[in-house]
Formats: sequence, C-alpha cells, structure tokens
Amino acid sequence: MVTHSSVLLRLQTEVLEAVARGEPLTAIAELLCHRTEAIAPGAICSILAIDPDGTIHPLAAPSLPAHYSRALDGLRAGPKTGSCGTAAWRKAPVIVTDIEHDALWEDYREMALPLGLRACWSTPIFDQQGNVVATFAFYFATCRGPDAMERKIVETCVHLCALALDHEEVRRRNHRLAYYDGLTGLPNRGHFNELLARRVAAGAGFGLLLIDIDHLKLINDTVGHGMGDVLISTIAGRISGLGPNIVACRLGGDEFAVLVDDCHTAETLGDAAAHILAAARGLIEAGGQTIDPHITIGGALFGPDGQDGAALRQNADFALYHAKEVHRGDFVHFSPGLRTTMLERASMVRSVDRALAENRILAHYQPVVRLDSAEIVGLEALARMRMPDGRIASAGEFHAALADPRIAWQLTGQMLTQIAGDIRRWLDMGIPIQHVGINVTTGDFQRGDLEQRIVAAFGRYDVPLKHIVLEVNEAVFMGGSDQAVPKAVGALRRLGMLVALDDFGTGFASLTHLLSFPVDVIKIDKSFVDNVGAARASDVIVGSIIDIARKLDMRIIAEGIETADQVKALSDLGCVLGQGYLFSRPVSFDETTRLLQLFAQYRNASPAIAPSAPGRKHRSRQSR
Repeated sequence: MVTHSSVLLRLQTEVLEAVARGEPLTAIAELLCHRTEAIAPGAICSILAIDPDGTIHPLAAPSLPAHYSRALDGLRAGPKTGSCGTAAWRKAPVIVTDIEHDALWEDYREMALPLGLRACWSTPIFDQQGNVVATFAFYFATCRGPDAMERKIVETCVHLCALALDHEEVRRRNHRLAYYDGLTGLPNRGHFNELLARRVAAGAGFGLLLIDIDHLKLINDTVGHGMGDVLISTIAGRISGLGPNIVACRLGGDEFAVLVDDCHTAETLGDAAAHILAAARGLIEAGGQTIDPHITIGGALFGPDGQDGAALRQNADFALYHAKEVHRGDFVHFSPGLRTTMLERASMVRSVDRALAENRILAHYQPVVRLDSAEIVGLEALARMRMPDGRIASAGEFHAALADPRIAWQLTGQMLTQIAGDIRRWLDMGIPIQHVGINVTTGDFQRGDLEQRIVAAFGRYDVPLKHIVLEVNEAVFMGGSDQAVPKAVGALRRLGMLVALDDFGTGFASLTHLLSFPVDVIKIDKSFVDNVGAARASDVIVGSIIDIARKLDMRIIAEGIETADQVKALSDLGCVLGQGYLFSRPVSFDETTRLLQLFAQYRNASPAIAPSAPGRKHRSRQSR
C-alpha cells in the first residue's frame, strides 16, 4: 500500500538527486511542479523567483499558459499583488479562497479568472539569511483552501525549493569567483581566455585591445590603494557597456582586455580604441582626492595580426608596450616591425642585465666648456658598456634596454657609485672639478628612492652634492602623475644639486613647462645647434631660448657643437657654455683626467654654473 509519506519521500529523493547531478534550477523547478501536481490532482503548481528588490520572475509553472507567466515577469511584490506578490511582501503565507472577490487580486483577477483559477495559496521561500527568494503556490479551480495533505505537500516542496535555490546560489557564487573579477565585476583572466578561444574557433572577424591604466602604481604609492581601486573600478565602468560588440575583461592589476566583435579592418579597430579612450576621460573624485585618469591601448586584428589566440595576444601586447613608450595615453595598432623591435629590445635587456651583473657598465665623460676660452667648467657623465669582446658600446646601442624600469634603476645605481668615486679622485688630485651632469630616467623616479640613493652614493665618498647637475629630459618630467617627478626634483634641488632640462625643444610644449619645472640649466638640443649661423630660423629660436633663460635666471648649455662657426654664432647670440665633438667626445676617466689637467677652469675664476642661494635666483656670468 502506497502511503502519503512514501510518496513524499520519493518526491524528496528525486528532487535531491536532480540537485546533486547539477541539473539547472529551472529543470528542477519544473520537475517539482510535475511531481506535485501528480500527487495533488486538484492543484496547479507555480514557483516564482523574487529578486532582492522584490521583482518577480516566473521560475516554473508548466500547467499555466505561457502568456500568464510572461505577464507576471517584472512585477514588483507589494501589499496587494495577488497571493504570491503579497506573500513575498508580507513574508508570510497568503490564502485567497475567492480570487473574484478578494481585494488582493483586484488588479490581477482578470488575468486569473478566464483561466478558471478561483483560489490561490502562496507560501514564501526564505534563504539562510531570512530573505524571501521565491514563492511556492497552489492554484485551485474552485473557491477553497488547502486540505491537510496539500499542506504536507507544500511544506515538503518549500523545503526542497529552499535547498535547490541555496544550491543554485552557491553555484552562482562559485561561478562568479571563477570567472569574474571581484573588484570590477568584469570577466577575469580565465574567462577572457575562454572568450578569446571561442572567437578564434568561430573564425569570425574580431579585434583585441589591451589596455593599461597609466601610473596606477604611483597612485597606489602616493594616494593609497583605496584610491587605486576606485580608479580601476571607475575605468572598468567607463569602458564596459560601450556597445553590444564591446566585451571588456580585467586581466589583473592595471590591465584590461577588450574584445571587439564584428571588427574586420584597422579603421574599425581604431574607432573602437578612440571610443574607449574618450570614455575613460574625466576627473575622478573620491575621499577628497581628485585623479585625472589616462589609459594606453595596443591592438591587433584576428587574421591579419594573428591566426590564433596566442599570436594575437602577443602582438597586441607588443603594440601596447610600444604605445607606452612612444604614445602614452593613445592607441597603437600592431605592425610587423614592432615584433622585431620588441624582440631586439628583449635581447638587449638580457645583454645589459649581464653587463650589470659583471660590472661592465662604465662612466665616460664629455666636457662642458666656456665658448670664449675653451675652459672646462663641467662634465656630463654618459653610460658606456664594455662588450664581452672588449669593445666599448655607446649608450645609443643599448638605450632601448633602459625602457625597462628595473634595468634603468640598476644602471643608475652603478653610475652613481662610479661618478661619486671619480669626483672624489679628482678632488683628491687637486683638479678643480665643478659639476658633473648625471642623466636620470623615469625608472629612477618610479621607486621613490632616488634622493636616498644619491645621498648614500656621494656620502660614501664624502663628495658634496653641489658637484651634481641632475639632467632630466621633458619625457621624464612628464612620466609621472600629479607633478610627482617635478616635486621629487624640487626636493633634490633643496639638497644643493642643480637640475638641467635636457634636450630642450624636442619634447612637449617646452616653453609652457619652464613655468612649472624646477630647473637651473637649459640644454639646447643638438637639432637646433646644427643649423645655427646657417639658417635664420635656428638663430631666431636659439636666440629666443637664450633670452628667455636669461630673464628666468637660468643658465644655457648648447649641445652637439661640431664646428667653429657654430661656436661663433652661439657666442654672438649670447650663449656662454657648450659641449660637443668639437671639444671632445665622451672619454674614459683617465682621458678625462688629462683634459681636466690641461683645460679645467682656474680655481679663482667664478664658476659658470653655480647654485642659486636659498630664496633667490643666482645670476650666472652669461646673464650678466
């Protein structure tokens, strides 16, 4: 004899087995409705899901018409929303024995009555935190309430629904943890790999954009990781949802990837990149701080730029790397030449890495002279690398490796030690060395310890910091965020060092930056000096720079002088100091020592480059 208890036990076993097999929640709900209606033939079963905000979504109602369920989708639970909506709102069972005359059904009875539905009993289903997540309802064709057996059935079904819904929530949570980034909600690296593989397998045209947030590490270090997280999540929000063909993913840290569907040409990919660059702009304010965000993008097209996911991603990465070096804040599309450039750079990084480990980085020096007397008033230190075969390589041969911040940082460390030791030896020899220019890169500022490294290196040899001219080009000044590099340079000046703006005229809006960059010396780039005296335009530009520097109490050094005619033209324009092959190429310590012994400016002469006194500008000879 089949008892009610055995029937309910079979129902429970069947549903729990479906849950254990990982059946979809909708399939489990359908199964529960079918089995329940079989053992309670007078009832029509309905299960509705309830969102946290009370929005209703049909989950299963196999015996009700589809249009009825569609009409319920999106309704909001409230105090008079039929039996189910009211039960969710009250968080308590609601029994309506006469739909036609019950006020709870006033707005909905015209949906139910034509279907022969005369009564409805709905019970809320709770999650473990006590929130209503669903309702379980019996509709009846007659005006009545549930009998004792139906109450037992509903009690069992509500329990089973709660277990199934809890299992589904755990599955969803695990899925999000596995496939979505916790901070931004975007697909994570693993999910991106799957999305990329699917598109490659489909063979449809698409593009890949790789995005870096500029200067995120600096923001984390200076403003805090909380602000860095705000920056990341804000950028994520701005670049996601830009269109149905834009799928944004977060790869980690400051890296994002965007898959551009239905993208077949470089122009289409460029348009998508421009759209993203525009969307990312706009000040971000949080916690009393303001950030002006910038992103850099590299991109590649599936097919022309890569026939598989690995090649496509590598080539987009090459384009991004190149963009960060030469077009920061902009977009670069991959081209075959970039691959060669990047591979050569990687090889050079390995070569310089070995040279650093084997102490084969050397400091050579080029004199800075007075144009009127050829006296040496200072030096510029330039890195050289002794190759394994003994050949001395110039910086131009390994300059690409310095784009690696780690390499640049290590090379500067070895150069500081050598320069400090060399100055100490010249001072001990009684040679009147005035200043040595030391080039620094963006990589030297990124760790925030440049001041400590300089002080430590020169303190070790008891060399006063007044002998240093820190040479910084405009690209380095612009390489930070929130004036970080100019502020660091200002702190170094306060220790007694001079600062030179190197390669002046070749960077960004140079005259504008003279208003904010804390510099003592302007070095006119060789490209202007080449034609001075031979082209009126060059004379006008160089003359203007000299005049501006004089009025700003800055000193001028002309770089790349190669002829006597250039010396005369520069002198006529009021330039006092210069350097170039006409006087000497960069040479070793021993050769530099001989040049200093022969041509160093006399001790009793006023130095051509001298530090400004605190609180006022120092006017050099050339400005008198």
